[in-house]
Amino acid sequence: MADEFAKMGESLRTKTGKGLDEWVAIARGAGIGGHMALVNHLKAQHGLGHGYANMIVHAANASSSLSQDDDALVDAAFAGAKAHWRPLYDRLVALVQGFGSDVELAPKKGYVSLRRKKQFALLMPSTKDRFDIGLALKGEEPAGRLEAAGSWNAMVSHRIRVAAGEEPGDEVEGWLRAAYDRAG
Repeated sequence: MADEFAKMGESLRTKTGKGLDEWVAIARGAGIGGHMALVNHLKAQHGLGHGYANMIVHAANASSSLSQDDDALVDAAFAGAKAHWRPLYDRLVALVQGFGSDVELAPKKGYVSLRRKKQFALLMPSTKDRFDIGLALKGEEPAGRLEAAGSWNAMVSHRIRVAAGEEPGDEVEGWLRAAYDRAG
């Protein structure tokens, strides 16, 4: 993942004439606190695409592996009252990595993106009582535990909520596999 961000950083300088450090300073100087609000500001005021704006905001907020070690981000997401979700996360990651050698884990502050050529899922210990599995399955009709993501997360179209004390169920493997296949 570090290589991908390095390539994006080089491309950012080529396209805009400014490097990532310069854009981070601009983002921090905007005085906008919310992640998406700042992404939208960079897009509207500076003409950046979503990918570049998102990368800059993650770097500015120290909320991705651009600014922190991947293991530290995962450990932080599963700390304290959310620690009991770590075994489920580990099982889901092992399952998805079994789909193919091209699965990339991209930890962020509070969740982990699962990527292939593009993000196809995210794993998030949302609260001590709920674990969310986000899936990029645009056009798929919600069914069973698969629900439309709505405004929950703009990076995915659907999600599955797992309550504390319950297992995600066999259908989760099928939905994760479908999202993985679509991202290829």
